[in-house]
Amino acid sequence: MQRYRRVLAIGATLAAVTGSPASLAGQAFPTGLVRLVVPSPAGTPPDIVGRLAANEIAEAKGWRLVAENKPGAIQTIGLGEVLKRPADGHTLACIALSSSAAPALMPNVAFRLDTDFVPVIKLAAAHHILVVHPSVAARSLAEFVALLEREPDKMTFSSGGFGTPAHLAGEMFKLQTGIRATHVPYQGLARAIPDLLNGTNQFQFITPLPVLELIAAGRLRALAVTGPARLPMLKDVPTVAEAGFPRLIIQDWFGIVMKSGTAPEMVLRWNEAFNSVLGESRVRNAIERMAAEPAGGTPADFGQFLGAQLAHWRKIVNDAGIKMRQ
Repeated sequence: MQRYRRVLAIGATLAAVTGSPASLAGQAFPTGLVRLVVPSPAGTPPDIVGRLAANEIAEAKGWRLVAENKPGAIQTIGLGEVLKRPADGHTLACIALSSSAAPALMPNVAFRLDTDFVPVIKLAAAHHILVVHPSVAARSLAEFVALLEREPDKMTFSSGGFGTPAHLAGEMFKLQTGIRATHVPYQGLARAIPDLLNGTNQFQFITPLPVLELIAAGRLRALAVTGPARLPMLKDVPTVAEAGFPRLIIQDWFGIVMKSGTAPEMVLRWNEAFNSVLGESRVRNAIERMAAEPAGGTPADFGQFLGAQLAHWRKIVNDAGIKMRQ
């Protein structure tokens, strides 16, 4: 709990910085190349959203920026790279849901999201859909849960890897419903989806974009959306709450952090820059086409959200009894 309070305290300190920072007045910022470290594979939602927003800032302000993908070990490899660089405001990291579960899944990692990084801004949020292979004899979430209860340990659910949002959503699904099913992790969605289509695995929680056409073609069946509202592109698919499972609401998210020790004035400048591009229709439309919602807000807002996510996923991981071998 002390770590969560520290996240909130850092955010509150940054929120207190207002106006044009006197200590940076008249100075060019940034003074050199900016690095955006993405601890996720290229082409994934955090990579797309992070690059989109950061590139818009760099182009608008004439800043030099390079994005680097450093995936692996539940985003801890990329975050470790950030900690190797100075806390001078020139290195950012675009994190996602997995990073808030990493401390519980990998307790031996030498750093912590809540003590070694400072929140900058929440960029966007998204929700998953639960899809099943057409051979599954269930047309609704309630029918599917009943089927899994009758046939424990018979079905498998896939994901793009251990500790990914799809894996965590599946574990939360098991906890909330009491069903038993086996997780099958793959190295990325490109390998997971084919085995879902051929029936090797029977279900998966997944972001909508990769499977919209597959659902329309009848190759997968969508049972529910894990968000509080239906998706515009899947208006006939109910939410988990509508289906009778309100505790299954799961939010995927993407946000920016920097190394602890970065001057609050620099953090605020980046926060203001990201808020500015998130207000542009071109950026908002691009994010919405991914079935995500632009976010924004203050560093304090994101710090409070991160604290809640760390606590939430620690409980889920502990209750599920899952750990990553290190």
